[in-house]
Amino acid sequence: MTGFIIALISGALMSIQGVFNTGVTKQTSMWVATGWVQLTAFITCLVLWYFSGKDNISGLFDVQPKYMLLGGIIGAFITYTVVRSMGTLGPAKAALIIVVSQIIVAYAVEVFGLFGVEKVGFEWKKLIGAVVAIIGIMIFN
Repeated sequence: MTGFIIALISGALMSIQGVFNTGVTKQTSMWVATGWVQLTAFITCLVLWYFSGKDNISGLFDVQPKYMLLGGIIGAFITYTVVRSMGTLGPAKAALIIVVSQIIVAYAVEVFGLFGVEKVGFEWKKLIGAVVAIIGIMIFN
């Protein structure tokens, strides 16, 4: 149940953040807004790390495989794409498409066992669920 609640909060925060970032972009530029998001996220992480017991930061250099460290770079492009999609589609439509895309890609990662994720068997009902979500997007439009 905790995971479900955290996921709900995550979705809500992502939608609100997208609206805020789009507003900042309209008043500055795409990369200024994206840089601000990444910088303030970094500062927030440093503060929380400091007050939460200062876990061993040197372990970061031992992470294997090294491509796992690309999350921050991907985060910059996530910010960029969320802002662009919300600016052109509006928050509701953009969020709907983003979530369906997340579902499809996450399921593919699981089915093919990509990036060290435990491989799961393909289930038709999950594919049908994704198709229903895509139909939902078309109806929403």
